[in-house]
Amino acid sequence: MRFKTMLILLALFALAAPLFAADTAAAGASEKQWIYISAGFSMAIASGLCGLAQAKAVAAAAEGMARNPGASAAIRFALILGLALIESLALYTLVIIFAKVG
Repeated sequence: MRFKTMLILLALFALAAPLFAADTAAAGASEKQWIYISAGFSMAIASGLCGLAQAKAVAAAAEGMARNPGASAAIRFALILGLALIESLALYTLVIIFAKVG
């Protein structure tokens, strides 16, 4: 395990060396494109994780309602509150992207 970690770190350092030797004058032109690419990746990651979290929350709520129908109202309230908080992650990511790109 330790050998594998050291090998990965060595490969990482070997691949990162040309980046440190890059010309800084040409870096200004391509700097803007990385903002767009990273914004797309961050929104994709946030949306994907929100989808997974919402699916898990709905599945757990459906199982809880099936096991205890008497607590259905409380479970439903907690589900809606949880879904709103989960969805806010994607919305905050979108706001940060618009602030960064715009």
